[in-house]
Amino acid sequence: MRRRKFIALLGATALTWPLEPRAQPAMPVVGFLCSGIGGVYKNAMAAFHQGLKLAGYIEKQNLAIENAWANNEVEQLPVLAADLVHRQVAVIFAVGPPAALAAKAATTTIPVVVAMGSDPVKLGLATSLNRPGGNVTGATFITTDLVTKRLELLCELAPQAKTVAYLNPSPRHSFPATEQMTSEFLAAARTLGRQVVVLQVDSDRDLEAIFEALVERHAGALVIASSLLFDSHDDKLAALALRHSIPAIYQRREFVEAGGLMCYSGKWADAFHAAGLYAGRILKGEKAAELPFQQSNTFEVAINTKTAKALGLSISRSLLDRVDEVIE
Repeated sequence: MRRRKFIALLGATALTWPLEPRAQPAMPVVGFLCSGIGGVYKNAMAAFHQGLKLAGYIEKQNLAIENAWANNEVEQLPVLAADLVHRQVAVIFAVGPPAALAAKAATTTIPVVVAMGSDPVKLGLATSLNRPGGNVTGATFITTDLVTKRLELLCELAPQAKTVAYLNPSPRHSFPATEQMTSEFLAAARTLGRQVVVLQVDSDRDLEAIFEALVERHAGALVIASSLLFDSHDDKLAALALRHSIPAIYQRREFVEAGGLMCYSGKWADAFHAAGLYAGRILKGEKAAELPFQQSNTFEVAINTKTAKALGLSISRSLLDRVDEVIE
């Protein structure tokens, strides 16, 4: 009797005993690595998230993103990359050549998806574009081959400029194609019969003095080199160019949105979208070594007509016909 009553009591107790919560599977983590400053690439990052969503991943729902911005301290990239590896992220998304190279050096096992304007084969990130062969894949957009066209467009808009300037990042912010782009600028300037001024920037603290030097050297137009350093200061560069009455052309439409005169650029958003889709596919089990690099070969021209008017420049109908976006 007592035994039967005890068993019945035990059974009733088991029904009301608080159940141990089952461990929920941890969300996969994508590590984001970039030498720039957080918040700069809003449009491109939105495209990255759209690519992830297309693959079935939404941040904070079934995916976490760990951001690692170097804040223009390029020498911190290896440390940040090593930290992401230590955290055992599932995929590293690296923006720009310095971040891509740091991620590649930090791991041979964690897949790395890149978005950048350089040739990954020349950088040693992949054996070929069609079959990368290692742990790095991603998407590229053309930026290093656009210097000549940028100068031509700028001289068309500002034909009175006899001296043209080129703003370059300092060696610590440079990447393998920086020297090539400078050479292309010099060759294009000679072809157009312009005098040249080439100056280097190491920090945003240099910019005020740089623009004063451009005025002293009678620079009538300015080409801003492709660099993540400059991307972090698009509003400041646009404001300084306008304040010193120097027509300038930039590498991203965000400069024009910030008040810059003009841009001629590859489609950053296309590359970021493709990178997001690839990151999602890798999370589902596909191999980086077997995903060919995606290449965006489309370009965009944007002009800020308010800035053109402030600089006393008239935009020809021929040029307007080639503009993808007019910003007022």
